Amino acid sequence: QVQLIESGGELVQAGGSLRLSCAASAPTVSYTMAWFRQAPGKERDLVAGINFGGSYTYYADAVKGRFTISRDDAKNTLYLQMNRLTPDDTAVYYCAARDLNVVTTAAEAYDLWGQGTQVTVSS
Repeated sequence: QVQLIESGGELVQAGGSLRLSCAASAPTVSYTMAWFRQAPGKERDLVAGINFGGSYTYYADAVKGRFTISRDDAKNTLYLQMNRLTPDDTAVYYCAARDLNVVTTAAEAYDLWGQGTQVTVSS
């Protein structure tokens, strides 16, 4: 079974930037991929999604203009570039994938998940 492994999360000061990576153990070309995040006491919410080939992207309102999702299927890797970070971005960030070419906000629609990477933004 394909495995997803996130990396790049760390402590960063407000206003800073981070780039998260999600490396897959198998080809990603036939997967919609997404980044979710979960802060303490909150639901796991979709941050950004990208369809097969990257022709469509989705961003949550809270991150529009600051975050960029991208994929490099030649490297079986998904990225999330995060700029102008704020303490509200503090969360565990999860990589997820589904084998249907539709981005959805419903976490239950994604059947492949990484273990998460912690992003902490200090003020």
